[in-house]
Amino acid sequence: MILASRRTDSTFEDIPIIDFTDASSSDPVRRMMLAEKIRDACINVTNHGVPEDIITDAVEAGKKFFAQPISSKMDLDIHKAKNFKGYTALLGENTDPTGRGDLHEGFDIGWEEPSRSISKHISSCDDSVMSGTNVWPDLSGFKQPVLSYYHSIVQLGLRLFPLFALALDLPENFFEDKTTKPAAIMRLLHYPPQSPSAPDTDSVIGIGAHTDYECFTILWQDTISALQVQNAKGKWIDAVPIPGTFVLNIGDQLARWTNDVFKSTIHRAINRSGQERYSIPLFFGVDYDVLLQPIGSCISPEMPAKYEVISAGDYVRSRLEETYAHSSSAHK
Repeated sequence: MILASRRTDSTFEDIPIIDFTDASSSDPVRRMMLAEKIRDACINVTNHGVPEDIITDAVEAGKKFFAQPISSKMDLDIHKAKNFKGYTALLGENTDPTGRGDLHEGFDIGWEEPSRSISKHISSCDDSVMSGTNVWPDLSGFKQPVLSYYHSIVQLGLRLFPLFALALDLPENFFEDKTTKPAAIMRLLHYPPQSPSAPDTDSVIGIGAHTDYECFTILWQDTISALQVQNAKGKWIDAVPIPGTFVLNIGDQLARWTNDVFKSTIHRAINRSGQERYSIPLFFGVDYDVLLQPIGSCISPEMPAKYEVISAGDYVRSRLEETYAHSSSAHK
């Protein structure tokens, strides 16, 4: 899951590492330099400020959840929820319509208030279809570490928005009134191994080729190499895991907002390692009622608006409904 290059002729062959330290710098020049790096590169983020023990505890909680019997996990089947929260079984999603289902299982949560306020910037989340209440397993040692990780990554995401604004020659606070509710969905994911000899044409892979739906995704992945991104020439590039980094990618909301100045990157995951793989993406969007209208500087007579205006929440909901459509009938 990679941050797409602003340069539409980019043919990246590897993924640079960008130090995120200057995101909190008091020097506006240093913040602008970092924004320019983000604008022009597909990136791994290091020095992100998320403690390693918070990451480790969340990963171990996820492993503990997925190790449960399928009957216990299905008690929280995501098809039972109106707001796409809960458990997704193997092949329960189909992100690529040409495939037969995605060979992973997942557990989805959204915003939930921590024990104390962590940000004056964020208000309480509404109870709309796309947000609403989480469901939790009756599993000791699960909820607290998962929520701790979630809130740490939300804070990291809030530090990213001003950099995207700078990269678009906008005021740093451009996104502030559009991210007052944490429209962030996080997934714990487990990918069972596939045969190393399985062909590229196999219509069941870890997750099919797709773009993400929100503004950007912050991804932790373990040491198993499975993630691939597609460059401008249609070639699949391995996003090899690098310890101590998060992978950052642009999603559809930002692409629509910027009229493809920032462009969503097509990516997939194929786990042919012979081992289990775990990852945790957090998909950070703007408030659900925000209209995805193209930013004025991103349209011109030579580059007219490409997308119809839609609210952020309606867009994400429509994409999720498509993703789960193939399995929803079995649960009616």
